[in-house]
Amino acid sequence: MTKCITTVKEMQTLTSQFKREGQSIGFVPTMGALHDGHLTMMRQSRSENDISIISVFVNPLQFGPNEDYEAYPRQIEQDTQAASSAGVDYVFAPSVDEMYPNTLGITLKVGRMAEVLEGAQRPGHFEGVVTVVNKLFNIVQPDRAYFGKKDAQQLAIVEKLVQDFNHPIEIRGIDIVREDDGLAKSSRNVYLTEQERQEAVHLSKSLTLAKEMYDKGERHSANIINAVTDYLHNHTSGEVQEVAVYSYPELEEQDVIHGQIFISLAVKFSKARLIDNIII
Repeated sequence: MTKCITTVKEMQTLTSQFKREGQSIGFVPTMGALHDGHLTMMRQSRSENDISIISVFVNPLQFGPNEDYEAYPRQIEQDTQAASSAGVDYVFAPSVDEMYPNTLGITLKVGRMAEVLEGAQRPGHFEGVVTVVNKLFNIVQPDRAYFGKKDAQQLAIVEKLVQDFNHPIEIRGIDIVREDDGLAKSSRNVYLTEQERQEAVHLSKSLTLAKEMYDKGERHSANIINAVTDYLHNHTSGEVQEVAVYSYPELEEQDVIHGQIFISLAVKFSKARLIDNIII
């Protein structure tokens, strides 16, 4: 039976006990509104650790002034049931006051990795992400933590956080979980209209086009970016906000492709901004 915990003190007491007993802890941080992508990470955690913990916390620090913090779906009872079905032992669901009882006197600055892609569109977003992840790591003390590759920039930044601050944690990047038609599963997909949901399949199709170009020998980023952008303009009504090619995990822009890269895109529909990517 999955137990829901709402205070930092109780969570820390439990995880300290598990550590003393020599039990391994797997951790999946989430903002709730759980879908199959989250459940895949939970099942992986369950299979690789003695204890599995998830957090459900909509972190205000990572939302900008015009973003959907207030509207972000909150459904803790459904989320706890979903986590239970995946074999999770504990759901850590603190309030904002519990996580941030005082104004933060010390903050984390991400630097160059947060100045591109999503970070350029959403100033301060990744500072909010690393602040909450750092706090959660200190509270939960996991041996392994699981993050989705759909947020590939976030994954790279979290890996750098662990490296730079010497967290004794293994970060596991989990492949994007998709709907049958290829759309990346996301808590924001519920905001799409019926027409937009049909169009949204073309995000993943545009990335397939990019990979086909790469496989045929195309190494100039501009040619891939232009082809993907044209495809999205022709097949969706959304605003194409970004198509980019970066090295991975260094997050350096690539004019001529070499080494491991990721091709990422962002399309803004009427009520949802969707992102997708492919790592090659």
